[in-house]
Amino acid sequence: MTFDLKKDGKRIIVICIASVIMAVNTKTFIRTGGLYPGGVMGLTILIQAIFENFFNMQIPFSVVNLLLNLVPIYIGFRYIGKKFTLYSCLMIVLNSILTDIIPANVITYDTLLISIFGGIISGCAISLCLMMNATTGGTDFLAIYLSEKKGVDSWNMVLAINAVIISLAGILFGWDKALYSIIYQYASTQVLQMLYKRYQKQTLFIVTNKPKDVCNVIYKTSGHGATILEGEGSYVHCERNVVYSVVSREESKAVIHAVKETDESAFVNALRTEELSGRFYQRPNE
Repeated sequence: MTFDLKKDGKRIIVICIASVIMAVNTKTFIRTGGLYPGGVMGLTILIQAIFENFFNMQIPFSVVNLLLNLVPIYIGFRYIGKKFTLYSCLMIVLNSILTDIIPANVITYDTLLISIFGGIISGCAISLCLMMNATTGGTDFLAIYLSEKKGVDSWNMVLAINAVIISLAGILFGWDKALYSIIYQYASTQVLQMLYKRYQKQTLFIVTNKPKDVCNVIYKTSGHGATILEGEGSYVHCERNVVYSVVSREESKAVIHAVKETDESAFVNALRTEELSGRFYQRPNE
């Protein structure tokens, strides 16, 4: 593992900011609303509530959260990437400690507002982490492992885990908070899908007079291959070449920019790809 002062320094700063945002969100919105977010964090809060309500014991958030993350962290080190996992550990440890030491701050007692704005803030914090090639831990490790290494659609598994957590919370502490927790998770997911585009695909159709150069620049920019199709312009009835390629949405702007630099007259049509079958290159996590 190598350390780049500028690049890795930026990652550390952004991850620290994300951990502060996540911890403040927990103490300001999640605790006030009595919500149970998904994943390991939601399970940690549920375990804390069980011990507090049934055993009259208060256990630190950091202890439970770190223990529950041990297996996911092992999966990260073993199968995903050491540097990726180390930065994720920074997020997990810092968020856990800050959640224990930051004082509670009530902005509103309206549970609907808490669910919506708490979910939005959570989605932003998670997106910041993922953009810096790290994760908030827990089920994120499992989702990335299954998506990249096994080719399995992991989101159904994550949804099932969250459903179990919310169901337990509903049974033990009332269904109103459990249902509000679903609103919180929905808001968080929508923000995450809007901001983080690594696993979203985009199809590019590029009409160009320099097909080989365009193919080369696509590969150089994104690591993806391309297919050259022969066609005919319907207006002037002359030969045209169409380059077809599929890239991730986070790479598409850089690819289109590189294509336009290669051929200023190129016509680019970018379409959202809903489903893809076959080998698709995904940049590995460090």
